[in-house]
Amino acid sequence: MLQPVRTKWRKAHKGRIHGTASRAIRINYGAFALKALTPDRVTGKQIEAARVALTRHMKRQGRVWTRIFPNIPVSKKPIEVRMGKGKGSPEYYACRVKPGRILFEVDGVSEQIAKEALYKASAKLPIKTKTIKRFA
Repeated sequence: MLQPVRTKWRKAHKGRIHGTASRAIRINYGAFALKALTPDRVTGKQIEAARVALTRHMKRQGRVWTRIFPNIPVSKKPIEVRMGKGKGSPEYYACRVKPGRILFEVDGVSEQIAKEALYKASAKLPIKTKTIKRFA
């Protein structure tokens, strides 16, 4: 499961995801990519599940780049605890994804295999996505 080695602060505010992405909006590495269409938090487990689905379908051919990383700690209070008494401890790490951000990039496989693999990866994510192709 992905998580940062160390963070500046142990707990983070919930925050809101406003606007569209300004970074990682163009394909930089591969020929095909998965682009986010809706805003949401994507957890480390979801990123890893999508990556595994991607590499399994590609039969470990080609190359995969992950353009997101879960660096936001998400805290949770234990079950059956009364209100108050402070904020819960960090439970997992997530990444805030804005619409327009590239999530995964793929290269070294045919267009059909890449599109099928990216479709399978998108099924593991909580956001709507679309497959895009690099214009060369």
